[in-house]
Amino acid sequence: MVKIEILDQKDTRSGFGAGLLELGKKNNDVVALCADLTGSLKMDAFKREFPERFFQAGIAEANMIGMAAGLATGGKIPYTGTFANFSTGRVYDQIRQSVAYSGKNVKICASHAGVTLGEDGATHQILEDIGLMKMLPGMVVINTCDYNQTKAATIAIAEHYGPVYLRFGRPKWPVFTSPEQKFEIGKVWHINEGNDVSIFCTGHLVWKAIKAGEILADMGIEADIINIHTIKPLDTVAVLKSAAKTGCVVTAEEHLMNGGLGDSICQLLALNNPKPVEMVAVNDKFGESGTPDELLVKYGLDTSDIVRAVEKVLKRK
Repeated sequence: MVKIEILDQKDTRSGFGAGLLELGKKNNDVVALCADLTGSLKMDAFKREFPERFFQAGIAEANMIGMAAGLATGGKIPYTGTFANFSTGRVYDQIRQSVAYSGKNVKICASHAGVTLGEDGATHQILEDIGLMKMLPGMVVINTCDYNQTKAATIAIAEHYGPVYLRFGRPKWPVFTSPEQKFEIGKVWHINEGNDVSIFCTGHLVWKAIKAGEILADMGIEADIINIHTIKPLDTVAVLKSAAKTGCVVTAEEHLMNGGLGDSICQLLALNNPKPVEMVAVNDKFGESGTPDELLVKYGLDTSDIVRAVEKVLKRK
């Protein structure tokens, strides 16, 4: 098992803020819009540096998406920011009609995704957003794993013409990817080579999968661990190659089983090369209030849950 060191502890939303500021210095066409959550989305620095390119939409998310579509029509590259629940579920009609349908160059950037939002509870958490967004034709869906990857992705998506959904989170989380990385949409990060089981992971659960890999290695099980930061377009070549090598698969995500990464992996395998699959995800439930760590344990999204899923799928191999 390749040893992955923790470089720091930072929230992924701060990676978005840092990336947006750096991008703003490089590209005068980048503009930012926020729905009254500038501090929570870490957009303060961009607002201070480029006040003429920052638009406070207030608690009017649907209007913010409409403004972004208009700015994109005028040649700008708008980045919208609010909580993932309000970035998707609240404004799905506006995204579908004004952004996705016409292929507008809007970057929908969503913080506080999943149960790790924590104590704010189910009304502010969302576990179905990846499914909502990946079903929209032409929408790129990215779910980053740490501060550095979020910063790199924020910068990289400006080079992609078309709608993008960028998902990240609230809690401080281990930083373990390179600060110098080049983020490439649709290309996985192969964390560890193994021949016994493929673990496809995304978002906060990438770190949980790495820790599970260390436990599995001590048990004599070598996991092929792959970070799927881009859920759409999926790196089908990498997924099929890994699954063919190991013969069984575990997916791990902070999202509902329905509509998430696991769904995408299962569809790909079913159509090309079926393999046994176990999913570490939330099974048809809303979230609730609690600390991030408590909720990850309660909803079966912890390191031990990935280990158990591997043990289970190996019996089906």
